[in-house]
Amino acid sequence: MAKKNNKEKHTENKPQQTQDYYKLKTGAVDRLVNAEKKAYPKTKVDPGKQFRSSALSNIPNWIKVLFVKFWFNGAVCFFIFWGLGLYVTNMLDMIVVLAIVLGMVTDILVNNALRFSESYEGQNSKWMMFPKKRYWTFFANIIYAFVILMCVIWFYNVINTIGNSIAGTTDKIFIGVEPILFGISYMLFDLGFVGIKNTFISIVSDARKKNEI
Repeated sequence: MAKKNNKEKHTENKPQQTQDYYKLKTGAVDRLVNAEKKAYPKTKVDPGKQFRSSALSNIPNWIKVLFVKFWFNGAVCFFIFWGLGLYVTNMLDMIVVLAIVLGMVTDILVNNALRFSESYEGQNSKWMMFPKKRYWTFFANIIYAFVILMCVIWFYNVINTIGNSIAGTTDKIFIGVEPILFGISYMLFDLGFVGIKNTFISIVSDARKKNEI
């Protein structure tokens, strides 16, 4: 009789235990599904910028821009004009080679270095003649480099002509082509043309705004 009572008691408790078991499992699933989802804010900053040297970030941006332009232009003078000068003896050929290399360096190295050093997108666009990277800008920068190179050659000729007139000679070279002065003069003419472009764009933009009003 006692065995029968124990059996009945066990039978009565079994449905309750089964119900509690599934209730426990269902609650765990509900907690998992309804768990609070952590939102991660989208960053607008290039992740690569976070790993750049903090020492460079303390340098004013315009100093970095001028250094990049000067250094690459001077390097082209050193490696191309001085390095190939022994093999390319014709001055016209050297001018063509210099213009091509300067345009390629500007498009591939200088402009990309300026874009990479930006704290935000478009910060250094005002320092470039062709700020947006396109396929045609590669050839445009070569033509642009040829124009600037002509200005630099004119600059050297003017200085040497003035020196010759003061000294009373006709063929003496007072200032030769070397990386430092070449890099500075090329950079200054470049900045001059870029400044003219920015001024023209600003005038056109202001005129459009006035017409819209």
